[in-house]
Amino acid sequence: MKLRIAPLVAGTAVLAGAIAAATAASPNATQNPLRVSIAAATGSASDFLGSVEVTVTNTSRHTVRVPKWQLPSDFIEAKVFEITRDGQPVQYEGPMIKRPLPQAADFAILRAGESIRVMVDLSAAYDLSKTGDYTVTYKVPLQFASLSTGEMLKYANGHPMMAQSVPLKLWVDGSDQLGAMKAGTSQKGKPGSGGSVVNGVSYVGCSTTQINTLGSAVTAARNYSENAKGYLNASTVGPRYTTWFGAYTSSRYNTAEQHFVDIDAAMDQSGGQITVNCGCNQSYYAYVYPTRPYEIFVCRAFWNAPLTGTDSKAGTLIHEMSHFNVVAGTDDVVYGQAGAKNLASTNPDGALNNADNHEYFAENSPSQN
Repeated sequence: MKLRIAPLVAGTAVLAGAIAAATAASPNATQNPLRVSIAAATGSASDFLGSVEVTVTNTSRHTVRVPKWQLPSDFIEAKVFEITRDGQPVQYEGPMIKRPLPQAADFAILRAGESIRVMVDLSAAYDLSKTGDYTVTYKVPLQFASLSTGEMLKYANGHPMMAQSVPLKLWVDGSDQLGAMKAGTSQKGKPGSGGSVVNGVSYVGCSTTQINTLGSAVTAARNYSENAKGYLNASTVGPRYTTWFGAYTSSRYNTAEQHFVDIDAAMDQSGGQITVNCGCNQSYYAYVYPTRPYEIFVCRAFWNAPLTGTDSKAGTLIHEMSHFNVVAGTDDVVYGQAGAKNLASTNPDGALNNADNHEYFAENSPSQN
């Protein structure tokens, strides 16, 4: 891949607030201690090689705990960059993961003054194959992040602070070898093959016991999506709606309704289109690639979840189905019921873009009218 680079703008930015947090009431930090910088990695003659160097620095006098997925990594496993080409969004093609609430092992520790510096290959998760003016921003909400004093990195309204860099401006010539290189890097998590079809659902790498369990989960998820669609088709605006999607407007309500029409239609497919892949051994519930319907990778937390109810197997399938761009194209803005409720009450548009809000609306646990 040979990409020529225009004059760069690389810099740091103090972090701004955005979406809702899921942590219990705690003291809040008065300012964000994390500073983020981003610069292009270049080869000879200033050729851009598709990678950027991201540096995160703890500028405070206290230790900071941050979930590892909110920090840069050499393998992109969350939508932590916002990229545009000629002013238009560039599609994220990496994994969208439903995670359990973080445990101690899920946090990275940054001591006072400490920095982490990571080289990230953007072409592994974003399409950089087209020529144009690109803008790359590192931007991720710091849900669950805290200082060693116990202060949460969130504002009084529950919005987590945002790890955000100054935008990096690039001019990319995508006409050379980027497409070939991208094909080489896209094999991680490639679609499964050689599976079996049982009752209209394809299974890859699943045992007979797992297939039986998944069959029940698919049936329960179909019941959830049908019920959610029926609630919205009836123009009901009760606590169930406002808890998970916030204040009513006709536009937002219509969006929620269409999302569940599409989720229900996708869940009802019975010709082998839905593929459940049991090959994941991570601690997640599940993940999907949003540009590759309708394969859902189920992971360790999935098997320990109840069939129905809060954070259930059936609800996880609704969550993941909502991620596909051809369905609802949701993001993972925040995780957990507390975060989803706060998001709905403070940012209803954000709730309509959050997969957990769709899952919790469908699970309706505890039950609301």
